[in-house]
Amino acid sequence: MSSNLRIDGARLVSRLTALSMIGATPEGGCRRLALTDEDKQGRDWLVGQMQALGLEVKIDAIGNIVGILKGQQEGPAVIMGSHIDTVGTGGRFDGALGVIAGVEVLAALRDAGLTPKRDMAVIAFTNEEGARFHPDMLGSYVWAGGMSVAAAHAETDSEGVGLGAELRRIGYEGQEEPGFLKAHAYLEMHIEQGPVLESEGGGLGAVTGIQGICWLELTLKGRPSHAGTTPMAYRKDPGLAAARINIFANELTKTIPGQLANSGVIRVQPGNVNVVPETVVMSLDLRNPLDAPLAQAEAAVRAFCTELSERDDIQISIRDLARFPATPFTEELIASVEQSAAEFGLPIRRMISGAGHDAQMMSRLCPTAMVFIPSIGGLSHNPAEFSTDDDMVAGANVLLSAAWRVANA
Repeated sequence: MSSNLRIDGARLVSRLTALSMIGATPEGGCRRLALTDEDKQGRDWLVGQMQALGLEVKIDAIGNIVGILKGQQEGPAVIMGSHIDTVGTGGRFDGALGVIAGVEVLAALRDAGLTPKRDMAVIAFTNEEGARFHPDMLGSYVWAGGMSVAAAHAETDSEGVGLGAELRRIGYEGQEEPGFLKAHAYLEMHIEQGPVLESEGGGLGAVTGIQGICWLELTLKGRPSHAGTTPMAYRKDPGLAAARINIFANELTKTIPGQLANSGVIRVQPGNVNVVPETVVMSLDLRNPLDAPLAQAEAAVRAFCTELSERDDIQISIRDLARFPATPFTEELIASVEQSAAEFGLPIRRMISGAGHDAQMMSRLCPTAMVFIPSIGGLSHNPAEFSTDDDMVAGANVLLSAAWRVANA
């Protein structure tokens, strides 16, 4: 790489700030749920940025936005990317920074008058968060062939609104077949979303892989009754059963190495103060860097639910929401990220990703790696999510260096 080649740090920050104003919340965060009006505004803004750079912009049938910088020869492209949708209580950096960094890489090459040997591209994938439609990482999952367009279009949100209908409503059901741009390699820059880098002295992360994910939805049905007149021994209380499942899953994290568990959604019906619930629907998010212990944790939860159902006379059904195996990244590409950090004199450490990312799906198609930058306070999926300008610029320069090297190898 030319020793003078750098991204424009001020422009990177300015672009991220502009995007973060779309769906901005009073708490300083951002709310752009997938395929909402705010997401459409963000998409329109992004397409405009790509077109202003002279990129070839294409939209596929699941709404993934692809900006392509043509290279000197035909063939698979070096792809960068992430997502611009957020969770309901999102911050300004998660996903959006990775897309903006990819745009800035291509802008830096344009500024320098450089044409790569291979095509280079940046993709904003649809519905990475899974906050509105399941599964998470849906756009990249369809792109990688893990789910059909028809099946994805049939997914509905909590209000029964269809994904396909929403794509058409906001004008982002494109004509291209997902996966139309063949991938030579995939690189993604992202905030860490955890406390490790900041707590251990800063620097960047060369991500070696992503832990396995198992999302379950549990529906518990009991018997509604008066909370003041029904003795405890006579109750069939799915609310109490849900609490026991949550505690059991948490206890597993103390006995299974690397295990994580979370119940982020609990919906109670009828939801009255003085009524023992009739139904509880709860989510369970299980994660582990290794597939075998993750399977062990899931099996333990299912066995506990069977036992609990019989003991407390509660009906419990379990539905898969998402299931992705642990994903190792490509050693050669990880080493390239480390080499790029060394070129800039930046400290970098190898680490596993605790969160799922679009890179997880892209690894099914091509060599893949990620660059992490520190998350201040370890916060993400939170309006207080923050990364410094210096760290953003450092990460984007490493992305530029690594992507340019791979595109010209």
